[in-house]
Amino acid sequence: MANLLTAIRLLLVIPVAWGFADPGLFPPWVLVVLIAVAIASDYFDGIVARATNTASARGQLFDHGTDFLFVSLGLAGLSMTGLIYPLLPLLIAIAFTQYVFDSYYLSKQKRLRMSFLGRWNGVFYFAPLVIAASARLEFLSSLETFLNLSVSIIAYSLIVSTVASIIDRAIAPLRNA
Repeated sequence: MANLLTAIRLLLVIPVAWGFADPGLFPPWVLVVLIAVAIASDYFDGIVARATNTASARGQLFDHGTDFLFVSLGLAGLSMTGLIYPLLPLLIAIAFTQYVFDSYYLSKQKRLRMSFLGRWNGVFYFAPLVIAASARLEFLSSLETFLNLSVSIIAYSLIVSTVASIIDRAIAPLRNA
């Protein structure tokens, strides 16, 4: 059941990314609903896995990999509109690759090894998507400029925190030596 929730989010990757890249693809409320469904599936998949005693390293990788695809492609779509700098999705790809490589190959663990900063980045990568989609809603049109500015500021902050996370993970073995 948990993997089914994650699979729902995976199926939403392309429509959400495309919806950001092409604002006229479907009504803004549809994009907001798709993102809400994705966030709900992300919230509940871990709870369901633990409650049904089906949590596993593979399930965790599926969940985190789906999150990576969802946010990085959603942000890439958003960058195509010029609202955010395209460096952010690229850095997320680097950080996720480093996360998997470090966990499985350098640390020789059989599951992902999270870091404090990486975990919070993962949560906040959804913020620009939520705010940018909300800014397109008709009833928030008077706040659109402010919301879009917020998206840009948050995205630049995430660029800085993602670089910090990449550096932190790179030097972590030196601290443990």
